[in-house]
Amino acid sequence: MEMMPQYDLSRLPENTALKQQTLPTQQLNLSASVVLSIFFITGGFCLSIGIILLLSAKSTKKIEINYTKTCANCAQLRENSSNFDKACKCSLPFYLPEKMEGDVYMYYKLYGFYQNLYQYILSRSNSQLVGKDIWDTTNCDPFQVSHNDTPIIPCGAIANSIFNDTITLSYNLNSSTQIEVPMLKSGLTWWTDKYVKFRNPRSSNFTSTFAGSSKPLHWAKPIYELDLDDPGNNGFLNEDFIVWMRTAAFPTFKKLYRRLKRVHAFAEGLPAGNYSLSISYNFPVTMFQGEKSVVLSTLTWIGGGGLFLGLTYTVTGALTLLASFAILTIHLMLKRSKLNFL
Repeated sequence: MEMMPQYDLSRLPENTALKQQTLPTQQLNLSASVVLSIFFITGGFCLSIGIILLLSAKSTKKIEINYTKTCANCAQLRENSSNFDKACKCSLPFYLPEKMEGDVYMYYKLYGFYQNLYQYILSRSNSQLVGKDIWDTTNCDPFQVSHNDTPIIPCGAIANSIFNDTITLSYNLNSSTQIEVPMLKSGLTWWTDKYVKFRNPRSSNFTSTFAGSSKPLHWAKPIYELDLDDPGNNGFLNEDFIVWMRTAAFPTFKKLYRRLKRVHAFAEGLPAGNYSLSISYNFPVTMFQGEKSVVLSTLTWIGGGGLFLGLTYTVTGALTLLASFAILTIHLMLKRSKLNFL
């Protein structure tokens, strides 16, 4: 007689409807009218949302000032890396034709800068950035140590290439009076960046904590002196630093630089009139045929003035409605031919 195999009863699934796969099932049997209704409702909804998003994006006000050629003398100076410690400033006047009401945001925009290169993205130390081990430079090749073999803090290609132009916006109140537009350098980052991904070491004295380290090659100041006026915006928690470390997906991108402080003459936004940008030029772009711009923009309830999301909804809705009419036509033709056959 053949012996039956012995099973370990403790490993058998429980005798429940879920684990024995005996739950009641329901097979949908949708009629043509139900399917057509779903298609028409979906298409109409997407098309409506797309139009609303496009109209909202069109309502934003934006002006872009390209200063690549205006600051050509500074750009030529920066082509030689040995001149990194030499100051160079340029001024660029412009006219704002319409008032920008509400919150106004200042961005810097780069053309032709590829932050999405695989080796570039990996060249950073997350242990440093969260304040866990500031001496860890394992993944920061080729910017791990300085010329005197001391660890670089913060290390890596992303940190080394930080955008370091200083931009000041001034408003020409009249022909003889010029006032600086008050800007905020806080509130630029995501909450997760500020409180999760970036942390400072637990120390009350930054200078002693980072003693024995070197600043990145192209930095004018070490990490603990980025903002001496605001200790909460210093070190790895500096918001300009955090914004730059969030790499962009495309070679042309803009990143938030400042927010308008709505006080006094700017309580309602930026008035129309003559302005000027004073730029301390430090970030070279001519070596890779790039360009730089300053963008002033308002936002809507959906964010910036990008048209991509609105166009996506509009195209999706239009195609769905076209498919709905095609299905309806085929359904009516088949229904008519069936009646003729009978």
